[in-house]
Amino acid sequence: MLVDLGEMIHVIERRRFEGDVRRHFFGVVEGVSDQAVRLSGYLFVFVPGSSSFSKSKERRTRIIPLVSSGVILNVAPADTVLEEVKYVETNGRLSVTDGGVFSLDINEFSSFR
Repeated sequence: MLVDLGEMIHVIERRRFEGDVRRHFFGVVEGVSDQAVRLSGYLFVFVPGSSSFSKSKERRTRIIPLVSSGVILNVAPADTVLEEVKYVETNGRLSVTDGGVFSLDINEFSSFR
């Protein structure tokens, strides 16, 4: 398996249309098969008016298909603190971080919008 139990995964759901909601998910792998991964963690939704991502208050469990071109998976370090993960903007660049060992630049090819 490419994904193991206990790994921390950051998921970006690709938008199919311009008006689609921008959703990301960050969680820990609870189960995995050839077709999907079960994650427990937090949903992040982009709020256009504030140009920021809002984190769900409660922890959720989601099943993410591994065979879909509609998702991008990023593996975070094992010692990432799940509860501390948040989105921050610095100098017009958007990153997701736990404020410690994990930081991922979301704007690899463009500036923050």
